[in-house]
Amino acid sequence: MHNAIIKRLTAEGTTAMSQLTIVDLAKKLGLSKSTVSRAFRDNVDINPATKARILAMAEEIGFSPNVYASSLKANKSLTIAIIIPEFGNKFFSQAIKGIEAVARSKGYHTLIYVTDHQVQNEASIVRSLVNGRVDGVIISASGEGKDHSHIQLLEERGIPVMFFDRTYDDWKGGYITGNDQDSAYEATKHLIENDCKRIAYLAINPHISIGKVRKEGYEKALTEAGLPIDPKLILDTVNDAEQNMKDIAKLIETEKPDAIFAAVERLAISSIRVAKQLNIRIPEQLKIICFSCLDIADLIDPALSVVKQPAFEMGELVTKLLLEKMDDPDNEKFANSVYLDSQLIFQESSQK
Repeated sequence: MHNAIIKRLTAEGTTAMSQLTIVDLAKKLGLSKSTVSRAFRDNVDINPATKARILAMAEEIGFSPNVYASSLKANKSLTIAIIIPEFGNKFFSQAIKGIEAVARSKGYHTLIYVTDHQVQNEASIVRSLVNGRVDGVIISASGEGKDHSHIQLLEERGIPVMFFDRTYDDWKGGYITGNDQDSAYEATKHLIENDCKRIAYLAINPHISIGKVRKEGYEKALTEAGLPIDPKLILDTVNDAEQNMKDIAKLIETEKPDAIFAAVERLAISSIRVAKQLNIRIPEQLKIICFSCLDIADLIDPALSVVKQPAFEMGELVTKLLLEKMDDPDNEKFANSVYLDSQLIFQESSQK
């Protein structure tokens, strides 16, 4: 079969050979474009026999593998953009460590952008990237909004995108996140089992993906226990510590919750501070649990109960998948979401 292919190529002359693309070569070898690409990039994720076959074919038709490698990298920046809503959350610092560990091992650099939870900032950043400054984008959604055309713009320009932790409802691709609904359900159930009946749910922007699914888990546990879902116990507050402490103090003073389930760690910390200001004892009068990646949760007094997310592992996996998507963007597997298990650590702040 190879002889027939070579004969036809040489008959067409050197001009035709110079126009041969990696797609053409993959088709003639009966292999995928990503497999051929990996052979020329000296990627370890390829069968040695397959790699030898590809390189032998390239040599026989008059092309050096090194020339192919140069041409493949010529239009690459070897840079990945990471777009996150904030730095202050320990989750994102851990996720970035996972992203950078994989990126560096594959010869890629990273650029980190922070949106401050503003979709318009996210859109501005994305539009600055479509000129080819990066080969791929890893993003955690900033907020819901209505216009996400900037994400579509990346895809139109052939820049692969992978979401992690937070996504948009209209995003048709897959993303990597935690099993937030199940974890929120178990956390709320734990509070109920510790005799809590007025459990407040605290969130910053409950309309983003994680805010919604965590709230669903909270509501599911209440419903199963026969407890009412009271809108007055659901607080939608802000990132600013001074303001969210005012909101939390008002909630505690007016609604008298016996427990707080915080969707993000900073709201749990604010709740502890407010409780101290109001001389409310934790856990005797107010139990607290939150989503968090704090390594020092056990050093807080009392030790803070947490739903600990696999942030580092999430960063690792989303980067591995992005690199695979760069090689094979049309593979249907990238439309599937992956849910990683969180760890529930129940400590003094939420128990009798």
